[in-house]
Amino acid sequence: MSNITSSSTDTLHDEHLRQRLDAALAQVNRVLLGKPRQVKLAFACLIAGGHLLLEDVPGVGKTTLAHALAASFALEFQRVQFTSDLLPSDIIGVSVYEREAAEFRFHPGPIFCGLLLADEINRATPKTQSALLEAMAENQVSADGRTHALPRPFFVVATQNPLDLHGTFPLPDSQLDRFMLRLSLGYPDAEAERALLAGSDRRDLLAGLVPQLDGAGLLALHRQAQTITASPALLDYLQALIGASRRHAEIRVGLSPRAGLQLLSGARAWALLAGRRHAIPEDVQALFVPLAAHRLVAARGTSGEALARTLLAEVPVD
Repeated sequence: MSNITSSSTDTLHDEHLRQRLDAALAQVNRVLLGKPRQVKLAFACLIAGGHLLLEDVPGVGKTTLAHALAASFALEFQRVQFTSDLLPSDIIGVSVYEREAAEFRFHPGPIFCGLLLADEINRATPKTQSALLEAMAENQVSADGRTHALPRPFFVVATQNPLDLHGTFPLPDSQLDRFMLRLSLGYPDAEAERALLAGSDRRDLLAGLVPQLDGAGLLALHRQAQTITASPALLDYLQALIGASRRHAEIRVGLSPRAGLQLLSGARAWALLAGRRHAIPEDVQALFVPLAAHRLVAARGTSGEALARTLLAEVPVD
């Protein structure tokens, strides 16, 4: 399919995907009330093929969002509760000797799914957290010297408690860099909370969700997003943001090449959600703070979010 034009058949297919995508967005917003921007960012992350980190206090809807995403895209859902005694094999799987076959056979763990909810990921030790590194970067896992491919699509949606809560281990920078976006849902506003109190139980709503797209449809959206035009001027702006993060006096560790690639993919997905065939600087800006804040390491005590906003303010759009 061309970046600009498409055949009539492809156009009809695009229109069908658009309708189903809009229906999926509306459905998730009916479950997670008052958070349309966070829901849209989560959709952009999935369409771009990224992984999502939800950091917030307990009880604000992080797990509900993960369930709703899986149900709306008909993704096989697995949930792993991360605890201090969780082992990497509890996630990846284990090889067991089978006497009848006289050989070891690999028994896949819960990571072999469409959407893995890594719940309270920072309650597990760094050794267990690292079990996700290969999976998130290369869509595969290694066990006993063998490599096993994961399903496609494959997404990790992890929840994380704030680090000042008891019993948490900070995620290493290498793990944080695997997450395309980090979002905070926050408390609902008064209107949304009133609707939440007066409405149906969230568990009942989740049970009644209807798949609007399947894994193949999500992969088709990903391919469409990759065809979104990114002009040389847009790439100049994106590269200026990435470069500024590495030179800024207040930043000790700037954005990685992976972050730059994911920012471009996310901007294209955001443009797709807006119904455009080309990305614009506003698409980059919409993704930049949730993409950059958890990756930037401050030279002093400034928060990553404040640094990301500073970069947006200081780097001009030519």
